[in-house]
Amino acid sequence: MPDKLGPVNPLKPGETPRAPWIVGVSGASGTPYAAAVLRGLLDAGESVDLVVSRASRLTLLDETGISFRDAHWQDDLREWLTRGADGKPDTFDVDISGVRHWAAGDLAAGPSSGSYATKGMLIVPASTACVAGVALGLSKDLLQRAASVTLKERRALVVAVRESPLNGQTLRHLVTLDDAGASVVPASPAFYAGATHIQDLVDFVAGRVLDAAGVPHGLYRRWEGELGGGASRTSRTDNG
Repeated sequence: MPDKLGPVNPLKPGETPRAPWIVGVSGASGTPYAAAVLRGLLDAGESVDLVVSRASRLTLLDETGISFRDAHWQDDLREWLTRGADGKPDTFDVDISGVRHWAAGDLAAGPSSGSYATKGMLIVPASTACVAGVALGLSKDLLQRAASVTLKERRALVVAVRESPLNGQTLRHLVTLDDAGASVVPASPAFYAGATHIQDLVDFVAGRVLDAAGVPHGLYRRWEGELGGGASRTSRTDNG
């Protein structure tokens, strides 16, 4: 009888269902932003479903020299995430056991369905083509389809757009996403946190993306209402 079969994959005692954040990486420049967001999610103990678009693989190769291959995604992801924003290898110690990878062309993947449980989705960096595709509901690949599903299920969608200048068409697409409930986070680093290294600027943007998603982190110094905090930090660093 069906009522005696039980669940196909029963949870172990004390185990909670996996509810990942989907991270979509599109073809805009800014792969260090994606790496910092992924590290931040993993450091916070979050599970991640990763979708790397075809265009973003060209950008990743250009910016880091890393070829992201579906068949070897774990090795390639580990090499990517352990690098600093300055390209120095083995800068970070990263455990990628919480990551599940889905091929960009796999429209039958879990994140393509609203019944697949997730906490939401972060697109970082988001190209203008990606922004347009999501705003128009094109779903031409898994990244865009997962974003459309996230919106229709009223889950958190954070779009870290990386382009300059922005034309009127893209601005209208961003307004459409905002109206649909997405959070638009421009990849614009700030300097009040006292940046002394390119990694500080990257981490600020990544931190703002995680802020929009409600994920705790310690990636940058927060504003506390006191002038000169960033300058004093920079001065201390310059003086050794």
